[in-house]
Amino acid sequence: MNTKTVNPAKPSYPALVAELRRQLAMSQEDLAHQLGVSYTTVNRWENGRRIPSRLARVQLNAFRAKMIAGGKLVLPEGQRP
Repeated sequence: MNTKTVNPAKPSYPALVAELRRQLAMSQEDLAHQLGVSYTTVNRWENGRRIPSRLARVQLNAFRAKMIAGGKLVLPEGQRP
C-alpha cells in the first residue's frame, strides 16, 4: 500500500488527486466524469505530467469542497493547491 503523504506546506496535485480518489473509492474515469474532463487528463494530473488548468483547478476545488461538505471526504488543513 502506498502511504505517500502530502506536505501541507507544499501540496501537490498528484497527491491531492490520488487522495481524493482513494477516499471516495473512485477510478480515474469516475473522477474525470465528475469534473467534466477526460480520463487521460486525470491520469496526467495524478502522475505529475500535467497540472490542472485554472478552470480545472476551480472545478477540482469545488468538487473537493462539495465532498467535504457532504461528509464524504476529509483532507488535512493546508492540502489545497
